Amino acid sequence: MNQLYLLATLAGTRIAVETAEVEAVVKLTDITSVPRMGAHIAGLSALRSRVLTIIDAAALIRGNATPTADKRLAIIADISGHSYGLMVDAVHDICQLPDGELPLRGQLDKAWTPYVRGLVEHQGQPYLLVSLAGFIDNTALPQAA
Repeated sequence: MNQLYLLATLAGTRIAVETAEVEAVVKLTDITSVPRMGAHIAGLSALRSRVLTIIDAAALIRGNATPTADKRLAIIADISGHSYGLMVDAVHDICQLPDGELPLRGQLDKAWTPYVRGLVEHQGQPYLLVSLAGFIDNTALPQAA
């Protein structure tokens, strides 16, 4: 396979994202909170003269907002014509994975079910294959408890 994947950690879990979905990875400097938004909306930020909606994807998984001090790194994506930054814990690598997408094996935490579409492996470690758009499209779902 010639597909490239971005390998990262989100809510303490290894994830992979197809690089075709990724515009950039940035360190966030300023996030302006938006009153009365759910815990999964960290706020708004600016990048290259445009406004980004910053999604606290871990809040969708864990059900509570990420502490302010940990809001540092985001994967930037254009989803349905809108710019988003999806916060992640860390970014590890961009690489080709010869086996590509694999079916899920074993049980998956119910909080991850709406976001995971498969599995990839890198150096013997499994990574949940997620679509960034899934974190936007599924924000109408109830948050984890």
